[in-house]
Amino acid sequence: MPRADELTVVHHDDTVSRFTDVTYTLTREGLRVLTAAGDEKAFTRFDVLTTHARLAHGGLAA
Repeated sequence: MPRADELTVVHHDDTVSRFTDVTYTLTREGLRVLTAAGDEKAFTRFDVLTTHARLAHGGLAA
């Protein structure tokens, strides 16, 4: 499962859901988000317009 420090989900009705520190799966069936606290959210494929994931990178190794 990909990990994101910040995940923004834009829905077809133009609402926005924002999550921090999550793992997620985006498939043909929809989007499933698992938070660091163990909460799970599921969105159907008809609900998700687009997603934006951001992963903060640490410093480069010397």
